[in-house]
Amino acid sequence: MNKASIIVAGSSNTDMVIKTPHLPAPGETILGGTFFMNAGGKGANQAVAAARLGGNVSFIARLGDDIFGRQALQLFKDEGINTQGVMIDAQNPSGVALITVDEKGENCIAVASGANAALLAADLYNIEATIAAADIILMQLEIPLETVGFIAARAKQLGKRVILNPAPAAELNDALLSNISVITPNQTEAEMLTGVEVTDDVSAIEAAVALQAKGIEHVIITLGAEGALVYSNNEYQTVKPPKVTAVDTTAAGDVFNGALAVALAEGLDIFVAAGFACKAAAISVTRLGAQASAPYRKEVE
Repeated sequence: MNKASIIVAGSSNTDMVIKTPHLPAPGETILGGTFFMNAGGKGANQAVAAARLGGNVSFIARLGDDIFGRQALQLFKDEGINTQGVMIDAQNPSGVALITVDEKGENCIAVASGANAALLAADLYNIEATIAAADIILMQLEIPLETVGFIAARAKQLGKRVILNPAPAAELNDALLSNISVITPNQTEAEMLTGVEVTDDVSAIEAAVALQAKGIEHVIITLGAEGALVYSNNEYQTVKPPKVTAVDTTAAGDVFNGALAVALAEGLDIFVAAGFACKAAAISVTRLGAQASAPYRKEVE
């Protein structure tokens, strides 16, 4: 079987994490924390997840010309990701996230987008040829919205399917949404996009119907430990993940989206693909870290 060809366009960050007994109050210094540094960024997380699960992945991103950018680029190559679309930015630093996590698992995060914010449509002059060779295009919202819209429009013109993970939550215009094949909001993001507060299956279906009315073929609302509600062709199904003990839920959504892209690119039905994605995400929450937690194909199968 030929490997599914997937383009991921999105962000790459270095996550600097300090675990502390509690989150610091304004002006407070907490001594004795534990420090971790992890590769992160939604785009990079999803690209690594898709590659580990058997996708032939090309990544479109922008990195700073610094130690974080060089480390990230080497990591992508080590994962077998095609990095021809990864640009090096001499003006802006690589993206960085500063994360504090308390002993209950609550966190606060500050992100300096750096080069991610400079990934502009004007840089993507040869994107048509790249899109034409792909089965699926996967994007998120940690790069400029204009760039996401530009790629989605080109993909639609070329008859390619676009998966949009609308995270972090943002208001999106109908022109962009009409170019999306599959959208994968969580409950918060679904509410921002539709005005429907998602609290159960009934409200999730209501939000999904509202999104489908904007021209999106398949809607998948992710529900954390409860799995996902899939709505397609006026049919819905709640897909449940296997029961696991969660250690770290960081990047579970990114693993879900990377897995979904692989399954759909391989021709699986949307409901079956969501089940595969739920399994992959469930494995990821049993491990620490973002990209480090992404499972390999044999583990999911």
